[in-house]
Amino acid sequence: MPSPLPYDPIAEARRQWTAHGWGAYADGMAAITSVIRAQQIFLARVDEVLKPLGLTFARYELLTLLHFTRTGALPMAKASARLQVHPTSVTNAVDRLEKVGLVRRTPHPTDRRTTLVELTAEGHELSQTATQQLNEVVFAEPGLADDDLAPLLRILARLRQGAGDFEEPAQW
Repeated sequence: MPSPLPYDPIAEARRQWTAHGWGAYADGMAAITSVIRAQQIFLARVDEVLKPLGLTFARYELLTLLHFTRTGALPMAKASARLQVHPTSVTNAVDRLEKVGLVRRTPHPTDRRTTLVELTAEGHELSQTATQQLNEVVFAEPGLADDDLAPLLRILARLRQGAGDFEEPAQW
């Protein structure tokens, strides 16, 4: 991990934005840049746990989504919608997970046009292992004070709802 900078580069960028006549946009730039940097930090921590297990976060999300279903299977289109990713992304994740025996494609029992993605026993076990490790190493200590989590979750939920992620107000 690199040494910390002696100053906050996003605060400096905000100062420069203002100095260059873009002050009306400085807070928006700083907020978006901060969230993107926070995402990089979180993803690096998650990758430290998942990479040794042979998973990316996208593949982990799919395994866990399937784990949460009653039957361990979902139509690929429904998986895409619930993960809020393009169907091609789900297809790519399924291809890779299927190649290593963690999921399998099966025909839908009542709709010949639909393909289900189904969690295998190995996929179920790996999902459980990965979740346990993420809970212990990353989610238990997200790097924020407990008092900061609820307000952050409410703010981000409003952002996501405003972007069209969901209709009902989130219950945080």
